[in-house]
Amino acid sequence: MNFEEFNLHPGILAGVRALGYTTPTPIQVQSIPPIMQGRDIIGLAQTGTGKTAAFVLPTLQRLLQLPRGRIGAVIISPTRELAEQTCEAIDDLGQKTGLRSIAIYGGVGMDQQIRRLRSGVEIAVACPGRLLDHIWKGTINLSNVEILVIDEADRMFDMGFLPDIKSILKCLMKPRQTLLFSATMPDDIRRLVQDTLHNPVTVQIGHSAPAATVSHALYPVKQHLKTALLIELLRRHETESVLVFTRTKYRAERIAQQLKKAGFRATSLHGNLTQGRRQAALDGFRAGSVKILVATDIAARGIDVLSISHVINYDIPESTDAYTHRIGRTGRVDKKGDALTFVTGADTALVKDIERILKTTIERRRLKGFNYEMSEPDIKSVHTTKKVFERRHIGTQTYNNRPAYEKSPAGLCLT
Repeated sequence: MNFEEFNLHPGILAGVRALGYTTPTPIQVQSIPPIMQGRDIIGLAQTGTGKTAAFVLPTLQRLLQLPRGRIGAVIISPTRELAEQTCEAIDDLGQKTGLRSIAIYGGVGMDQQIRRLRSGVEIAVACPGRLLDHIWKGTINLSNVEILVIDEADRMFDMGFLPDIKSILKCLMKPRQTLLFSATMPDDIRRLVQDTLHNPVTVQIGHSAPAATVSHALYPVKQHLKTALLIELLRRHETESVLVFTRTKYRAERIAQQLKKAGFRATSLHGNLTQGRRQAALDGFRAGSVKILVATDIAARGIDVLSISHVINYDIPESTDAYTHRIGRTGRVDKKGDALTFVTGADTALVKDIERILKTTIERRRLKGFNYEMSEPDIKSVHTTKKVFERRHIGTQTYNNRPAYEKSPAGLCLT
């Protein structure tokens, strides 16, 4: 099958060809026809399977039939990075259509977003909190929305956005087509589907497990030896781009600095950084000037870099779903990737859960020649370093540092 068989507008097909797309992926083959028929969709697929284009292409097709200069589609994204990435995909695929999009997220001033909204756009790609900010201020008009996309729905609920999404849904007054895409289907999403979607078509590609193109390995190690082991592994392995995941912002910052001192081109990505620094980190990683990105789970979604050869879990994630999302950053579009996870004795139960998802025992590795008996560093100096980090970032606006919107003021949804 090829993209011409979807009967897309010539302007959209021009964008498809410009990106070099020839054969649609399974999620695109199964999702695009019912979306173009106006059906609600539940799309379940692993990361890296092409689901962004699966909803962007039919959305562009629908909007070409509507008046310009007003928002006809809203795409809700869990993170700024994913919102920017989705906007980029819209701009690339729709470059010959004249349709305009805007990425709306917190951590930056609202004035520029307001000016862009007033100039007239057709697609808003928004994080829930900042979208509600615009709704309450009356700076966005959602009265003409005909398509709502909830992207990475499971991640949205992991981040506590369910109340925000419910508030947004109350502000969409007219009937609409709703498309929900997710890698997994927890109970909260099932309930939202029942309340929000009308007779949806369910499209499921594979299972909620990492792609088969990814190989997995565990490195048992004491907590205080992880950084030394990471540096030694990076020195010995041939890599393209490497994504290292930690559980805390402080740890991501500290490890990135230690990798730089060891001679690696590394940087960090976490919620305490300004939007400018976060974008610079992503741009450098995509361009290849940064080879190692040390990130918290905020980067598990929204990084679309085909050359990521290794994902290293410095800290094991908190759930099997989080493991799936992290590992989905490598082995994309049939490219091979490696997932290396550092584990301590406290991680035994979660390792078993991951192996159950993978339906196999993960290989345990021990790095030959590495000194696993090194003593633990002075705890006092570690705590001092952490306090310096906290003082340096105190008052920084973080991604979740915003009020929770449980109720909407009377009348403010009538934009």
